[in-house]
Amino acid sequence: MADKASRALVLYGDGLASSISLSQSHHLHSLASLSSCGFLTLPHSPPSENVDAGMIREFAELLDSAEAYGSENEKESSEAKSSLPFIPERFMGMKAAVITDNSDLQRFGSKLGLTILQLNEITGSSHSRDDSSIVASQLLKLLGFEGGKTLQTNQFDLLFLHMGAGEEPNGLLDIEHVNDLVGALLHLAKPGNEISSRLHLSVIMSYGAFCGDENSSLSLNVATHDSNSNLSLLFPRQSYTIKQGKPRENVRHHSPMLIAQWQNAVTRKDMVETYSFSNFKELGGNLAIPADRFLHEVAFKLWKAPKYGA
Repeated sequence: MADKASRALVLYGDGLASSISLSQSHHLHSLASLSSCGFLTLPHSPPSENVDAGMIREFAELLDSAEAYGSENEKESSEAKSSLPFIPERFMGMKAAVITDNSDLQRFGSKLGLTILQLNEITGSSHSRDDSSIVASQLLKLLGFEGGKTLQTNQFDLLFLHMGAGEEPNGLLDIEHVNDLVGALLHLAKPGNEISSRLHLSVIMSYGAFCGDENSSLSLNVATHDSNSNLSLLFPRQSYTIKQGKPRENVRHHSPMLIAQWQNAVTRKDMVETYSFSNFKELGGNLAIPADRFLHEVAFKLWKAPKYGA
């Protein structure tokens, strides 16, 4: 735990996990080698769910706001919707924003009390959104980091940058641009300046609408056992399958989100060498947690939650 509140940046590669290249995504692999790595598990997708609905549902899981996603689908009354607590109300006034060009996600984020920004607002009309160094410096500036220093004031405590989910592939949303952005951020927050110990950086990659099953190469199951065996009741449950001491009813064991988290001298450094499912499973120290616990753990780093994982 840092001696001062952190400020968090979350790069969310929506549906981009399968596009990561072992040979070309070198900045992502460098980040993973510095980070605490693991998985965020999700519920099963509804059978009739389309890509757009899946995008909102998975983002809602990251914000522990599945009830807001449910109310949107069920078309509850405006009075019922207004009773859903905003993110700042749930996390001690945390100032949070999501940067996305997707109109559906903009609408959903507004419903949760998030400030909505677009990439062209970040880079400005005189700069290209493909210039990763400009994007990285502007993101850090919104968090109160500039010139390698931590400013006394900051516009936001938490920024989500959403990339992918069927967006046009030639901008920052392409995996190569995500890789370049990670490289630019690591350069600006290199160990030795104030930013590296105050910036809590999370890079999340999901498989999106990828179709897998419990026996696929992307499964988290570490062992199998005979359900008819007298010893089956002694087989331990992994913690991501439990909530409040009871088994979770809807847990997808395959195709989880991949997550690498880095904050210099704060986060643990694992033995991971590449940003990949197989390397995270074999060498990552975080193993798996439910996606709906993610925001709670980040909020703790920002001193916006009373205890870790609350």
